[in-house]
Amino acid sequence: MYENLNTQKKTVKLAKMGMLVAISVVLVYLIHFPIFPAVPFLEYDPADIPIFIGTFAFGPLGGLALTVVTAVVQGTTVSAASGVYGILMHVIATGSFVLVAGIIYKRSKTRKCAVIALAAGSLTWIIAMFFANLIITPYFMGVPRAVVMDLMPFIVAFNAIKAGGNSLITFLLYKRISAFLHK
Repeated sequence: MYENLNTQKKTVKLAKMGMLVAISVVLVYLIHFPIFPAVPFLEYDPADIPIFIGTFAFGPLGGLALTVVTAVVQGTTVSAASGVYGILMHVIATGSFVLVAGIIYKRSKTRKCAVIALAAGSLTWIIAMFFANLIITPYFMGVPRAVVMDLMPFIVAFNAIKAGGNSLITFLLYKRISAFLHK
């Protein structure tokens, strides 16, 4: 009896996580736009919001699983133009965020801790992407590291806006959605 109940709970959790992945893919398909005209390839999208919500609901490892699955699905469908590079950068950015934010929020699920978790996750994202762009972008884009450094003010600002904006929206939505995810 307990084994059947445990299997059912796991199936329901997997279905909810699948819904979050699907919502994320739909969001990136419907909403994406450049923030800075000088670097139009850096496009804001709200696709990480369902992943952040899933991280708060299912923990850091659940958030990491959502990140990897979403990055692969997006990177092979709606964002296929970015290819392996896009998948890798998405996993680094969002993955670093969800690990830090998820670990912090898991300790104490309060509003104050949520703010701290989202802020720490955003800061981690910004730092991780600074170094990821320095190391990975020259290789995939075939440009000298100096070119990436020239764009770094835009890259840092873009990552701050995207991580911060998606964190704010997550903060405003999570408690309203969490009852459904924990049901």
